[in-house]
Amino acid sequence: MSFISGLAAVAAIAALSGQATPPQERAETLSRVTACRAIADGAARLTCYDTAVGALDSAERQGEVVVMDRAQIGEARRQLFGFEMPAMPRLFGDEGPASLDSIETTLQSATRIADNRWVFRLADGGVWRQIDSDPLRFRPRQGDAVRVRKASMGSFLMTVGDSRAVRVRRQ
Repeated sequence: MSFISGLAAVAAIAALSGQATPPQERAETLSRVTACRAIADGAARLTCYDTAVGALDSAERQGEVVVMDRAQIGEARRQLFGFEMPAMPRLFGDEGPASLDSIETTLQSATRIADNRWVFRLADGGVWRQIDSDPLRFRPRQGDAVRVRKASMGSFLMTVGDSRAVRVRRQ
């Protein structure tokens, strides 16, 4: 299962359950590791750590716990840019990389679809569909620089090269 698919599964479970996990709650396996610090006897504390870290390692290997550093969180936020996920406002915590307002990449391909609208496939794997009805006044070409930015009322605007912005939605 890919990382994004895993995040989508977490989002679906959270949305269906109607519950958001408060940021102060920790995974039980992590809580067991930190609880070992309170043990005064050195040998007993070491045994506790060995047991708890073994359980944490096993949970991480089985996908029950996901550990990410700040760089991985930043990349995940970038890959999720444009998707609506209201059920997961604190997935990445309050700290860390700031929320993204735009992404920059290159155009992999552009295809004209029904109603003279376009679908844009980007080098980062994102797929964006034109949602306004204005005809393009440029010819999108593979390798063109692309910038997608947040616009008003939850919409997004894409600029390809030096073109005027096109209103788009993430697919």
